[in-house]
Amino acid sequence: MSKKVRHAKLKNTGVLFEVLTRQVTADIISNRNSNAVNVIKEFFNKDKELGKELELYNILTNETYNTTEKATKLVEAVVKSRQKLANSILRREKYNLIKEIKNNYDVNELFATRIPNYKRLASIYKLFEHEATDKTLVPNEYVDVHSYLVECISSSKVVKKETATGVIGEDKDVRLLAYTLMIEKFNKKYSTLNERQKRVLKNYINNVSNTNNLHEYVSGEVTEIKKELTTLLPDIDDEVTKIKLSEVIKQADTIVSKKTISEENLTKLMRYYELIQEIKNVHKRKSTKTINS
Repeated sequence: MSKKVRHAKLKNTGVLFEVLTRQVTADIISNRNSNAVNVIKEFFNKDKELGKELELYNILTNETYNTTEKATKLVEAVVKSRQKLANSILRREKYNLIKEIKNNYDVNELFATRIPNYKRLASIYKLFEHEATDKTLVPNEYVDVHSYLVECISSSKVVKKETATGVIGEDKDVRLLAYTLMIEKFNKKYSTLNERQKRVLKNYINNVSNTNNLHEYVSGEVTEIKKELTTLLPDIDDEVTKIKLSEVIKQADTIVSKKTISEENLTKLMRYYELIQEIKNVHKRKSTKTINS
């Protein structure tokens, strides 16, 4: 017998991702390692059913069209893609995700916040549950949900956002805030972050839920760092320092030895950037001194 679809924000993939990304910001503000980062990376990567469903949520949340016809086709296409997901695996992943969240955070506190696009996320949840499970929307509610999503996607105006309780910002704003806070945090460890250091922090924030992209980016940075240090090696006069630097170059691979890039890995990367800059500064001072002699 079919059951009526009721929105459950604790099972809403879009809502779960929203509250976790905001928890990342809260943890950074408190200057503590964020368990939320690891949770996001583990459960929302593109190889997981949760990660795939999140992508579908993002499409219906972020895409816009200038006609209702195109918007309707998009909704229908996304629904078909949702039907291809393995519901049993998705339920198990979601169960484990919620369990992990409860192990690390107070759920009541975590969800006591106002979520942008709450009605839109709830509508997506209901539509997905209707199409992919034994739960069903009554005809008039199905029309309301479907029409609302089409309106959101095709409207050129800002759709009024219905929210729960509390205050919270837009996803882009949160990412920008997290990026700014991480810069401030790392600036306390290093005098001033250069553009390369800022860029890697930005990639860390933007790809917090995409483990593969972040790992690929950092791997590329490690390769460049090793090349630069190897090139700078002949400029070192002290033999003991040369030996130590050679060992440091070999150790660079440990940054990407694991699939998950942590804040500790970022700290190591920052130190390598600092080392390169310091060697260049020393070489520059020596060259200037030689010219002036």
